[in-house]
Amino acid sequence: AQELAESGGGSVQAGGSLRLTCTASGFTLSPRCMGWYRQFPGKEREWVALFDSDDGDTDVSALVSGRVTISRDRDTVSLQMVSLEQGDTAIYYCVARDGFCSWSARQYRWWGRGTQVTVSS
Repeated sequence: AQELAESGGGSVQAGGSLRLTCTASGFTLSPRCMGWYRQFPGKEREWVALFDSDDGDTDVSALVSGRVTISRDRDTVSLQMVSLEQGDTAIYYCVARDGFCSWSARQYRWWGRGTQVTVSS
């Protein structure tokens, strides 16, 4: 079965850094699009950063632009976050789909279980 496994979440003080990693397994071909969403308590999931392996294009949400870098190596996608703020506290999900990247969470067939990121003052 196809799976996405995240790692790297945790607790950090404001201003600190974290690196999240997601590895896809069980896929015959690597998904074209892999990326990250996050979810705040009581809110819908929002996209953070996406990587399209067809052309290497990346898309980073304006909400985190300048503080987040997404990278990818075949079946692994990473999210480097710096200058973290308390407002970044959320559950971060790895996502994948075979088609082009989309801003709509409904387009993603595969989701990881999520990893908690907590930023304290």
